Amino acid sequence: MKTDIEIAQAAIPQPIQQIADALGLPAERVEPYGRYAAKILPSSTAEPRKGKLILVTAINPTPAGEGKTTVSVGLADGMRKIGKKAVLALREPSLGPVFGVKGGAAGGGYAQVIPMEDINLHFTGDLHAITTANNLLAAMTDNHLQQGNALNIDPRRVTIRRCLDMNDRQLRFAVTGMGGKANGVPREEGFDITAASEVMATLCLASDIADLKARLGCIVAGYTYSGEPVTAAQLGADGAMCALLYKAIHPNLVQTLEGTPALIHGGPFANIAHGCNSVIATKTALSLGDYCVTEAGFGADLGAEKFLDIKCRMAGLVPNAVVLVATVRALKYHGGVPKAALSGENLTALKAGLANLGRHIENLQSVYGLNAVVAINRFSADTAAELQLIRAYCKEQSVPAALCEGWEKGGAGATELAALVAETCDKPSAFRFSYEDALPLEEKIRAVATKIYHAAKVSFAPAALSELRRLDGSGNYPVCIAKTQYSFSDNPQLIGAPEGFTLSIRGARLSAGAGFVVAYAGDIITMPGLPPRPAAEGIDVDAAGNITGLF
Repeated sequence: MKTDIEIAQAAIPQPIQQIADALGLPAERVEPYGRYAAKILPSSTAEPRKGKLILVTAINPTPAGEGKTTVSVGLADGMRKIGKKAVLALREPSLGPVFGVKGGAAGGGYAQVIPMEDINLHFTGDLHAITTANNLLAAMTDNHLQQGNALNIDPRRVTIRRCLDMNDRQLRFAVTGMGGKANGVPREEGFDITAASEVMATLCLASDIADLKARLGCIVAGYTYSGEPVTAAQLGADGAMCALLYKAIHPNLVQTLEGTPALIHGGPFANIAHGCNSVIATKTALSLGDYCVTEAGFGADLGAEKFLDIKCRMAGLVPNAVVLVATVRALKYHGGVPKAALSGENLTALKAGLANLGRHIENLQSVYGLNAVVAINRFSADTAAELQLIRAYCKEQSVPAALCEGWEKGGAGATELAALVAETCDKPSAFRFSYEDALPLEEKIRAVATKIYHAAKVSFAPAALSELRRLDGSGNYPVCIAKTQYSFSDNPQLIGAPEGFTLSIRGARLSAGAGFVVAYAGDIITMPGLPPRPAAEGIDVDAAGNITGLF
């Protein structure tokens, strides 16, 4: 059986200008990055939305993921197979997961975006630009301390952390500025992974370059001794940061194996940030196609909640349909089967795990008022009896479901799903947020915890509660709860559809540039570490430049 990268390398992609021409993009809006990728430059006139928005999300995943990107790619290809003009809008992979657990992150099998190697490794340099812009602000903050500290910044309350697009637990905590007066002001700090940085979230929520610059200027780098915030604009960093991001804000155009246009742009983590591709890319896709297929990271309790309560709120978007990806293996995992035994048939465990799927269906329909379709992403070890059990459960829940075999068959394996989704897009819905703007931050967190996670109550650490109440007076910010992706709760071991637990909020931080407040639940960390056997061990390149091992 061919690997993902072997399938991708065997493909013959179309020149990117042909993909752009099919979208009706004029040459002046297409800036090529090699033969098979390009930046889409903004239009000089307003671009009306003409497409319908399809959000792809999932049940709570196993560590390897449940193929949400693969389903998204297969669905877009499947839409084209049934005569619909679809455009993909996906996130860019972070090098951390690429070299860590999951390997390549551009889809899989015959449902991939290409050039797969470029997309996974550096691509057009967006993540490097974001890293550099973030670290410029950090450097200018420390330089301000060194050069007399006219703004009276408290070195103990510097909040901007340096970032790196890599899993590196060694950098979670550090002491910098050592070696004497000439080498800076000594202080404790640490690194975040780039995908968890505020600059990443800010770029992905900006509407244009002017909005991006304004947002960057609002980023809080630290606080004075009297507790007043010090922003990037006050440090004079916003202009240079925006200059570094001037190219990065433009969406990247590539294609699927079957030539479906794909806009891949931005990559915030959903367990820490808001987990969606950029507003600009989504709106561009909606202006270019009849359907925009986009995804939100991890399970619907994280990615979909943040897509709906943060991105849709800020950008004025409303999904016409939500695709909920479910897999036999993840449902068995939520039914109590150990990860090592997920390949064997186990109808009892599968039936028990269906509660996780049911909870996500309930949230999408009852809390948000949206129409959902379940995509059963088929894996080779799945049995007919297991697949039928999921279909029967969805029928009981009155939710349409379709088998997705995009990994094996490409768009042809997703036509049943595509037809169901297209039909669902035409149905009326009653979209609403899970909380109102005017609520205090503490109550917004309680709303998500009780309505989406089904927690019995929320416990706030004194420092977190104090910070939330202090921030209440600075604007009607939505909340971005950072928690584990493996459970509805903040405990990754609490699988299935738990109820009656207490969600623990240990800290809170304003992301003023992104426009939300992050609430940290449980032991979530912003700099992942590599596993015992990193995927990087299997990645290589030969003398001819052929890359191997990217999943």
